[in-house]
Amino acid sequence: MKNLTEVEIIESVKRGNQADFSLLIDLYKDKAFSLLKRMLKNEMDAEEALMDSFMKAYKAIDSFRKDSKFSTWFYRIVYNTALTVLAGKKRKVEQQMSSIDEHLDLGEYDEQIYAESENVKQYVYKMVDKLPPRHALVIILFYIDNLSLNEISQVLGLSLVNSKVLLHRSRNSLKDLLLKHNYQEELL
Repeated sequence: MKNLTEVEIIESVKRGNQADFSLLIDLYKDKAFSLLKRMLKNEMDAEEALMDSFMKAYKAIDSFRKDSKFSTWFYRIVYNTALTVLAGKKRKVEQQMSSIDEHLDLGEYDEQIYAESENVKQYVYKMVDKLPPRHALVIILFYIDNLSLNEISQVLGLSLVNSKVLLHRSRNSLKDLLLKHNYQEELL
């Protein structure tokens, strides 16, 4: 099969070629799974949410408009699915935005993470995992998945200004977390 562009794949799926949807799955499964795993902090929940996200995307593919990238549209579905899972676990939105101090268990666990981390990047990723889900999501989308602030604002359903503020707060939260864990030498 020739190499199809993302738009051609989507048009093919819209015309009824169900098998072509597997091409979209192959394109996005790894990044979406990584994102869900970091948000949900549970691999099995992430796998289930990933399947749900792809099912929702397939059922709604006809509503996809080409005025944004497919990845932005799909990440929005993934994000909303993750929020649904979190809500199902009785987590509240206030908990997502609460201060880091309430979410962190400092001490021996931190030393264990540092000792098991093979490099700075791995340690920082593990610290991102300790952030509240929304803060971790913004860091992941911006720095790991390389989404623009415009795309992040669409994924999160926020204004561009609010996305910038959330990214700024998330960076500061991560910086504070790393400083609390005496990791400033690697930051500088």
